[in-house]
Amino acid sequence: MDLSDKQQQQQQLSLAKCARQRCNEWIFRDVPSDITIEVSGGAFSLHKFPLVSRSGRIRKLVAEHRDSDISRVELLNLPGGAESFELAAKFCYGINFEITSMNVAQLCCVSDYLEMTEEFSKDNLASRADEYVESIVCKNLEICVEVLQQCENLLPLADELRIVSRCIDAIASKACAEQIASSFSRLEYSSSGRLHMNRQAKCEGDWWIEDLSVLRIDLYQKVITAMKCRGVRPESIGASLVNYAQKELTKKSSLWNPSSQAKVDLLSGSNGQEKLVVETIVSLLPVEKLVVPITFLFGLLRSAVMLDCTVACRLDLERRIGSQLDIATLDDLLIPSFRHAGDTLFDVDTVHRILVNFSQQDDSEDDLEDASVFESDSPHSPSQSALFKVAKLVDNYLAEIAPDANLKLAKFIVIADALPAHARTIHDGLYRAIDIYLKTHQNLSELDRKKLSKLIDFQKLSQEAGAHAAQNERLPLQSIVQVLYFEQIRLRNALSCSSGEDDHKPTHQSWRISSGALSAAMSPRDNYASLRRENRELKLELARLRMRLNDLEKEHVCMKRDMEKSNSRKFMSSFSKKMGKLGFFGHSSSRGSSSPSKHSHRTDSKVIERTCASTE
Repeated sequence: MDLSDKQQQQQQLSLAKCARQRCNEWIFRDVPSDITIEVSGGAFSLHKFPLVSRSGRIRKLVAEHRDSDISRVELLNLPGGAESFELAAKFCYGINFEITSMNVAQLCCVSDYLEMTEEFSKDNLASRADEYVESIVCKNLEICVEVLQQCENLLPLADELRIVSRCIDAIASKACAEQIASSFSRLEYSSSGRLHMNRQAKCEGDWWIEDLSVLRIDLYQKVITAMKCRGVRPESIGASLVNYAQKELTKKSSLWNPSSQAKVDLLSGSNGQEKLVVETIVSLLPVEKLVVPITFLFGLLRSAVMLDCTVACRLDLERRIGSQLDIATLDDLLIPSFRHAGDTLFDVDTVHRILVNFSQQDDSEDDLEDASVFESDSPHSPSQSALFKVAKLVDNYLAEIAPDANLKLAKFIVIADALPAHARTIHDGLYRAIDIYLKTHQNLSELDRKKLSKLIDFQKLSQEAGAHAAQNERLPLQSIVQVLYFEQIRLRNALSCSSGEDDHKPTHQSWRISSGALSAAMSPRDNYASLRRENRELKLELARLRMRLNDLEKEHVCMKRDMEKSNSRKFMSSFSKKMGKLGFFGHSSSRGSSSPSKHSHRTDSKVIERTCASTE
C-alpha cells in the first residue's frame, strides 16, 4: 500500500468518525437502536423501521435474517462512503437537508445502491435527486462542471446512472448556444448596408474555458468531444486546450520551459499523469491549421519527448508542426535532447522528421493544385514563400547546432539536404553554417569536407560571401577554384555591362550563367510555366519549317517534271532561280544564293531531318 492509499484510508476514517458524531446529534435518543450499519470503517447505531421503509436493500437484508434477528449490517463499497450514507439515513428519518451541486451526485449514487426508489416509497431519494439534476443542474453550465467534479470519485456508477452524460450534453449545448449568441452580437451593418461580422470585436462566448480547466482529464476529454460534435468553433476548442494544458503541465517548469534541459524521472506517478494529459490533449487537437499557436505545439512536443509518450502522439505533433513550419522561430526548433547523455545537445532527429513532413505536405499541395495555377506567370506562389522562410529557418538552425562536438556529419547533411534545391535563392546562410561546422570539427577528412561543400551552390553566394569563401582555407581546394571561377565570370559580366561595348559573346555567356541561377532558384511551377512558353515558341517555329518543307516538296515535283521534258541548260538556270526565290538557305550574297556554303547546308539539313522526324 503506497502513501496515497494510506492517506485516502485515513481520510475516510476521519469522515466516518465525524459522520458518526453528527449522527448522535439527530438520532432518536429516547428509543434504543436495534441495528448497527457499518460503512467505510464507521458504525451508525440506527433503527430498522425508518430504514426498511425507504431502502429496498436494507429491507431485503433484514428479511433474509428475520429468524436470527439481525442487529449488525455491513455495507461494502457504498458510493460516497460514510458521508453519503449519513445523508441517506437523514432522509429515511425525515430530517430536512439541502440538495446542492456538491452532494447531488452522491445522493443519486447512494440512492441507487440502497434501492431508495419509488417502488418502496413515494417521493423517495432517487426521484428527488434526479429531479434536481434535471431542473437545476442541467440548466447551468457552472453547476454542471461542479457536479462533474463530484462524479470523479463516483465512477463508474455515476456514468451508469447517466449523471455524467447529462452534464456533458448540457455543457456542450450551453457552450454552443453562448457561441451563437456571441456571434449574433457581433453582427453589424456596413456603410453599404450589408450585414457582416465584426472580427475585431471581442468574442465573449468563450467564458466557459476557465471553468472546464478544473475537470479531471478523462471527463475533460468527454466534454471536448461532445463540444466538437455540437459544432463549437475550432478556435474555441483550441483555446480551451491551451488553457488546460498550461494549467496541468506548467506545474513542473521543466516540462514546459523550452530553455530548461533538466532531466526528470520518467517513472514517477506524477509524470505518468502528465503523460496521459499530453497524449489526450494531442488527440483532441482540431484538424484545422492555426487554431492553436505553433509555440504551443512545440511545447507539447517537448513534453511528449521528455515523458516518452506514444510514437503516434509524437508523429501527430510533428505532422501538425510540419504543416505550418513557415511561422516557426529558431527557439521553437531548438528541442533539447532528453534521452542519452552522450547524444547531441538538441534533438536533431525530431527536427528532421518535421522537415520531411513539411516537404511532403508541400509536394502533396502541389499535386492537388489545378493546372491553371502552373500557367500563372507570378514569380512566387504562397508555398514558394513558405519554402524561402523555412530555408532561412533551417540555415539558422544549422548554424546553431553546428558547434556541437557530438553532432555527426550524416545528421548535419540530412538536415541541410531536407529541402528541395529551389528553396534557397541565396546560399549565404548555408555557407555560414557549414563554415561553423568545419571550424568546430577540424578533424574531418578531405572526403567529408567535399561532401559538405557539395551542399553549397557557389553561384548563389553573395559578393561578400564569395569573397570570404575564396580565402577560406577550411574549404577543399576544388571548391575554392569554383568560387574563383564564378567570381571571375561575375566580374567579367559586370565589366561588359559597364563598358557598353557591343560584344555578343560575353553577353551570351552572362545570360547563360544568370539564367542557370534563375532556373535553379525557380520553383517547379515557375519552371513549368517557362517551359510552356518555350514550347509554344517551338511549335510556331515548327509550323514555319513545315510550310517551307511543303514548298520544297512542290518545287521538287516541278523539277522532276522539267527533267522529263528537257535536259537542257535552260532547266538548270530555272532551277537556280526557283531556289533563290524560295530563300530556304538565306542570302548571304548574290553568289551564295545559288551556291550556299557547306556549313549553312549542313546546319539546315539537320533542321529538316529533325522536323521530318517530329512530323512522322
